[in-house]
Amino acid sequence: MFKNINESISNIDKMRIFSLTFRKLIKGFMVRYRFGSVRGPLLFIGKHVNLLNVGSVTCGKNVKIEDFSEIQGLSTNGLHFGDNVTIGRYTMIRPSSYYGVGNIGWGIKMGNNSSIGPFRYIGCAGSIEIGDNVMIGPRVSLFAENHVFSDENRTIKSQGTTNKGITIESNCWIGSGVTILDGVVIGSGSVIGAGSLITKNVAKNSIIYDKRNRQDKIR
Repeated sequence: MFKNINESISNIDKMRIFSLTFRKLIKGFMVRYRFGSVRGPLLFIGKHVNLLNVGSVTCGKNVKIEDFSEIQGLSTNGLHFGDNVTIGRYTMIRPSSYYGVGNIGWGIKMGNNSSIGPFRYIGCAGSIEIGDNVMIGPRVSLFAENHVFSDENRTIKSQGTTNKGITIESNCWIGSGVTILDGVVIGSGSVIGAGSLITKNVAKNSIIYDKRNRQDKIR
């Protein structure tokens, strides 16, 4: 992975990068036995990463889970990360409650070469499927769940939830601060502009550029 480092970076900074990466690699070696499976020799785990119920989590080659992230593996279908996946700092992936109360969530499947930026919330109570080469920016939230509130005589909490799932197809760029709600499919090759609220399907090769979900075709 070091062969792609920019040549203009000083040797001192390169040594710092190597040192930081080596510490994450050592942490990965120490905890990899807890995962359901890890394909390949390299798993990178940052500092203060909270790993819960990761026996149902599978990782491809060169998966990176950055500092202060939380991975909750309690799910019916597991959490599956492809090759060269990066989970950014302070990201929470949560299919179920910490204590096993209520329904057990579905989980997530994430393709090769895809990345999740920092300060993210991934609520995968319903299925979340992310394709290959997807870039997801910072402070993005995905909610594969919706509360039922049709009965005025009952509390919203007691009426349960619905789960349709979220799909982000391959080669998409999800900008900073985007919120994607349950039941949405984002077609391949699409760009979702920063701050957008996505409540309906997005056609392939589209650009969403404001909260009203106005779409343009890329090509």
